[in-house]
Amino acid sequence: VFIFTSIKKFFSDCRQSVYVSAMSFDPNWSDPSTASAMEAGAAGKTDFSIDIKRHRYPFSIVWTPIPCLTWLFPIIGHMGICTSAGIIRDFAGPYYVSKDDMAFGNPAKYWQLDPGPSDTDRREWDNAVHQASETYKGRMHNLCCDNCHSHVAMALNLLLYDGSSQWNMVKLCLYMAIFGRYTSWTSALKIWLPFLLLVGVILLVTLLVRH
Repeated sequence: VFIFTSIKKFFSDCRQSVYVSAMSFDPNWSDPSTASAMEAGAAGKTDFSIDIKRHRYPFSIVWTPIPCLTWLFPIIGHMGICTSAGIIRDFAGPYYVSKDDMAFGNPAKYWQLDPGPSDTDRREWDNAVHQASETYKGRMHNLCCDNCHSHVAMALNLLLYDGSSQWNMVKLCLYMAIFGRYTSWTSALKIWLPFLLLVGVILLVTLLVRH
């Protein structure tokens, strides 16, 4: 069921990637779904829309596959969190939190959150991302217990996002699998194709052995 749901989401997200491709070929082309955001920007309001081409994901959690590990478990990968300006911060290794240089490559999925309507909410978001990043600059990276997901969870817990201080790596992993959007159809293939090929090989070998 999870695989079929992911495939359905993949085709839905392909529509968005077509919009992005059209914009890159035709500077006069505009996505009707973002017209209101552009009008708001023209009226002097700040635009926090996603810009996949420039890798800007304001108020978002971003995710990219880890070679070999994601091939076996497609919902497991590397995670980061973005500032209000869309700058990516991710716990990339021991005592190191990168800035706009995400480990394992550019985001393949993103999940944009809602920090709140006011400027104060946005400043609190940036402060939480900064505080979590500064804390994790002093921590040893542990793949199983204290990792990139834990860094993101700390930021959300500092914010009490969605009224919760119980964000953790398992919850974030599941929520990204459910609510995350692919940045392009090639990103979806990069995540799922190795896994599906592996499953196909295992099934084929199993059938051959039985006969």
